[in-house]
Amino acid sequence: MNVWEELREKVVTCNKCALAEGRTNAVFGEGDVNTQVVFIGEGPGQEEDRQGRPFVGAAGKLLDKMIEEIGLKRSDVFIGNIVKCRPPGNRDPKPEEIDACKDYLFAQIAFINPKVICTLGRHSLHTLVHPDISISKEHGRAVNKMGKVFLPMYHPAAALYRRELLDKLRYDFEQLKRLLERGV
Repeated sequence: MNVWEELREKVVTCNKCALAEGRTNAVFGEGDVNTQVVFIGEGPGQEEDRQGRPFVGAAGKLLDKMIEEIGLKRSDVFIGNIVKCRPPGNRDPKPEEIDACKDYLFAQIAFINPKVICTLGRHSLHTLVHPDISISKEHGRAVNKMGKVFLPMYHPAAALYRRELLDKLRYDFEQLKRLLERGV
């Protein structure tokens, strides 16, 4: 078993926090492990928990569409979440749940070694970049940290619930396209 598969096994059998008790499936993440681009959301929703795959509901369909609009495919990138198990009722992940899970995410990022990490929503932004950064002020602006480029983006679910954010999400993806065209 290789390092990636060992990490997957640790995630799917994890019981470090109470989220494990209510899950149907842990959602390890999926995509190209040789990619330049990683998208990190907050946590699995109901459909993701059922299928064991990230971003497969309505927000996932919008994410796929945005990825395609900049000339990529879902299979070209890696998609994951801060927490790997669904918070009940799709509530925000609690700090202790994020703490229990974030080493898995850091290990995934280290293994993939992407050029750009797109943080989808505030929990991803706060966990990976800085807890005091405002998504509304910093979305679409690249942040360099620890030799990586982080691109804060609105979460696709936010654009589904607040249609005025759709143009802002599209702007975020245009910034990603520009970064990639420049070779980051």
